[in-house]
This record gives sequence, C-alpha cells and structure tokens, in this order.
Amino acid sequence: MDKPIVRVADLYKAFGPNEVLKGVNLEIQEKSICAIIGQSGTGKSVLFKSIIGMLTPDKGRVWFKDTELTALPKAELMDIRKYFGYSFQNAALFDSMTVGENIEFPLREVLHMKNKKEIKKKVTEMLEWIELPDIASKRPDELSGGMRKRVGVARSLVMRPEVLFFDEPTTGLDPVLSETIYNLVVRVNKELSITCVLITHDIPAAFRISDKIAFLDQGCIIADGTPGEVAQSDHALVKDFIRLSFSELAV
Repeated sequence: MDKPIVRVADLYKAFGPNEVLKGVNLEIQEKSICAIIGQSGTGKSVLFKSIIGMLTPDKGRVWFKDTELTALPKAELMDIRKYFGYSFQNAALFDSMTVGENIEFPLREVLHMKNKKEIKKKVTEMLEWIELPDIASKRPDELSGGMRKRVGVARSLVMRPEVLFFDEPTTGLDPVLSETIYNLVVRVNKELSITCVLITHDIPAAFRISDKIAFLDQGCIIADGTPGEVAQSDHALVKDFIRLSFSELAV
C-alpha cells in the first residue's frame, strides 16, 4: 500500500468570511481504509466534497492517481468522478423510487446504460452482496435505518468506484447496527479492493478498522499516520480527544 490514490496539497476553502479548510495536506494510499476524525464543524465533509469536485477549492491541488483534478475543466472532472463513490450520512435515497430504482439510478444517469437485463443483474448482485436480496421492490420508507444505510452503500458501489467516501456512516444507529456498517466498510475494502475513506465520530471503531487516521482541526491536519502513530501523538488536542473517546467506551 505504498502508492497514494488520492493526494491533497495545501487545500483551502472558505464560505464568505468563514475559512473552513486552511492548508490541508493528505495522502490516501490505494486499497486502504483511511478515517478522517476530529471535532464537529472542523471541515471534514467540506474536505470530502472538495476532493471529489462537489465543491471547488479556493486554493490548493488534488490528484487522483496521476491526474490533477483541480486542473481539469468541468466536463473532464465530471467524467473522472465516476471513479469515486459517496455514501451520504442519511443515505440520500429517493423516497419516490423503489430500492431497485435507487440502485439503478447511477447506472442510467451516469453510465447511460440502456440494457434492462444487465441493469437488473447488477442491482440483484448488489442487493445480494449487502445481504438484502429481497427488498428491490420496497420503498425507502419501508426500511429500517440500518437497511437504508446499506442500500445507500449499494447504490454507491454499483458503478464499482475505485474510492468510496463514507460520510458518518453510522449516525443514528445503535451499537449493533453500527458494527454491521463498519463490517461492511471492511468488506468493501477487502473483498472489492476499493479504497475507503470515512468520516466518523466513533473513534474506537476508526482505530480498529483503519490503516490510516487523519485528525482534522481548525481546517488543518494536525496528526496523521497509522492508528498506533496517531495514538502516540504529542498534540494536546489529539491526546485529549482520543483519551476521552476511549474512556467513554469504558463507562
């Protein structure tokens, strides 16, 4: 895992006077699991969206492999975004569509697939892979929170991205369902060889499943490395954040 698939250099993003990213530098290794952690409101989601082009950085550079995304015209950037998947915090399913139609959506709208038999086959494969084979005809409002999250992941995976971003994948779930989702992240990484990048406030889970941890604070990465390396950080905020997170687990 020596080759970075995503590189971020000196990235800045502000919304009016609110400076959110203030010179972020980050490398994400190919086929790894990388967790972005930190306090609420420090710009983690903005960093995700700036990497994949959903937001335009004010300054800095982003590479996917050897392609500088921040130098691409909009049309070319849209084309290369098919290599990225994004699993939203609330799953972001279309309530007016069935589960099957939700999973079909990127195949039809992004890849412009027309072959109904092939589309159905891909949907069936994804539902079997997330271990929910019989829900294609259901509506999202008929599903539990955990099931919705898994369908959101299936929709992100159906185009077989090379990098999948998980934005707070266990928000609103109980510990048992949260563990199911983290196990799914590991399966995505190990079984499909997809690079996984996640934002999470579940620090023990992040340390358990990740190859790399990056701690974002006040718009900058203040610690990054293996879980063991970050755990040994001398930065006072990092030490306190980790100590408190693990002490809450012990209560």
